[in-house]
Amino acid sequence: MFEQLGLIGCGLMGGSFALALKRAKLVKRVVGYSKSPSTTERARQLGVIDVAAPSALLAVSGADLVLIAVPVAASEATFKAIRHGLAPDTLIMDVGSTKGDVIDAARRGLQDQFSSFVPSHPIAGKEVAGIEHADAALYAGRQVVLTPVKSTLRSKVQRASQVWTDIGAHVVTMTHQDHDLALAAVSHLPHLVAFAFTNAIAAHPHGARFMALAGPGFRDFSRIAASDPAVWRDILLANREQVLLQSQAFRKQLTQFEALIASGDSQALENAIAEASRTRAQWQPSGSSSGN
Repeated sequence: MFEQLGLIGCGLMGGSFALALKRAKLVKRVVGYSKSPSTTERARQLGVIDVAAPSALLAVSGADLVLIAVPVAASEATFKAIRHGLAPDTLIMDVGSTKGDVIDAARRGLQDQFSSFVPSHPIAGKEVAGIEHADAALYAGRQVVLTPVKSTLRSKVQRASQVWTDIGAHVVTMTHQDHDLALAAVSHLPHLVAFAFTNAIAAHPHGARFMALAGPGFRDFSRIAASDPAVWRDILLANREQVLLQSQAFRKQLTQFEALIASGDSQALENAIAEASRTRAQWQPSGSSSGN
């Protein structure tokens, strides 16, 4: 059991982690901090945290576990803010959807405490944000990817893996390069496409009429377009190189489909659709996920 969780970022992801630890009886006390004092106070009122700290530094003071649950663009400033409040044996984790940039930010911000940082990405979420939507079961059955580097203490990696496992997650370990490439393909690009698709319909002169006729297909395809704008702005910019590479690969496939439609080649078009259908039918999710 941990004596104290220092939670930086009392939103959906951080709040759900705190609730999961509490439900599993893995932590005695949760001290939380958010940039907005009203958010921190709301988290306390909801019982997500036990104490509302006035600063990130005070939130981690005395903590043997720290979770950074802020937008990835705020990572470096957050690491710098907490560095002098960390104990030598504190386990530090994050929940960022990109890892290369967060690792660089942690290296600069944590300095001699960097070896205690275990980069983590729980592949879970919701289209709604905020502490009111925090859920103790959010990570149950979901994958959590750990991306330690050579200087990360093995003992910290083992402890991080155990924490996520104890709240019901399935832990996978890989390099941050592999993570960012894979997530660009299966998460970041789909969000980009959903954003562009939804905006294209909304921009059409008859867009409102079109959407009034939309059914389950539109609902399923556009679901992730309702994701948090600030979070996804940061993700797409942080992983821009890999996202743009995947976007080019998608554009190539889209161009090929357009060419088949324009030429009227029904058999080739059917074959291309059948290939996609087989691929999707054979996919077996290792844990349902949403929003990340």
